[in-house]
Amino acid sequence: MMKTALVCGAGGFIGGHLVKKLKEQGFWVRGVDLKFHEYEESTADDFMICDLRDQYSVKHTIDMKFDEVYQLAADMGGAGFIFTGENDADIMHNSATINLNILDALCKRSIKNVFYSGSACMYPSHNQEDPNNPLCSEESAYPANPDSEYGWEKLFSERLYLAYGRNYGMNVKIGRYHNIFGPKGTWNGGREKAPAAICRKVSEAKDGTHIEIWGSGEQTRSFLYIDECIEGTLLLMRSNWSGPVNIGSEEMVSIRKLAEMIISISGKKLDINTCVGPIGVMGRNSDNKLINEKLGWKPAKSLRDGLEITYKWIQEQVSNKAQAHCSDAKSKHDLCKLEA
Repeated sequence: MMKTALVCGAGGFIGGHLVKKLKEQGFWVRGVDLKFHEYEESTADDFMICDLRDQYSVKHTIDMKFDEVYQLAADMGGAGFIFTGENDADIMHNSATINLNILDALCKRSIKNVFYSGSACMYPSHNQEDPNNPLCSEESAYPANPDSEYGWEKLFSERLYLAYGRNYGMNVKIGRYHNIFGPKGTWNGGREKAPAAICRKVSEAKDGTHIEIWGSGEQTRSFLYIDECIEGTLLLMRSNWSGPVNIGSEEMVSIRKLAEMIISISGKKLDINTCVGPIGVMGRNSDNKLINEKLGWKPAKSLRDGLEITYKWIQEQVSNKAQAHCSDAKSKHDLCKLEA
């Protein structure tokens, strides 16, 4: 019989790619989200528009047995959304409510296999003050001290899934994602993350001008290409081990170096200016010793290779938006001439 999968958050960046991969593997897939995917038609067999904060809606979403459940749905974004403090209550309430509802429904349906997408943002901020030597190994999570309410909610939900695993015999898998990037994800509007934001700024900038990055540019991160993320997720889901475990890259770069790499890919000559903005911790890098030991996994694609694909896609989005704006402006001009 054909295996079945449920992807919560299927209208998002990672969820959209995951649905596609599951379909390639022969699964019957139900996707669920507040919205359809913004950049492509979902390949899910059944796509439900549903608010997972509502218990009644979740009950009707999980109305059958699923072989695999992937819980990616969350209220999230990049530094400009997470670290301003303006969205803290919504982030915590919305994401926690979603996870409480989903686990309750899965338990009542006796569905055992569930993957939860945690985040590296749950690691203690005091271990990430040195941009050159951040500590993000799995066992360093406690004593807990995330740098944001987003990180605290991720830590709470991680513990919630583990508790359901212990108390109700659920086969829970937890991956702590580290800055996933790639095409067909948010690239503007305030919720985009650093790679997409810088790709957009470089695409929009005229040769010989400059772009701005937040902070000193010396803060460090590692970034994992989307295909590698999906590979690591599926490998963990189908293993006999629960985690939690980092799913990320160990290729750490400064934000300035990231910007320089994207500028190099673009072929433009641009200066980099720094400005005040939310930056989070000073250093973060995925520690992959545990996932390599347990699953034999490590990412193969270099950061530059992933950025070349991502930049090309975002450049196309910027160009399409500019053309649409020009077309709209021309239409308004023509209408004004007719009315005159």
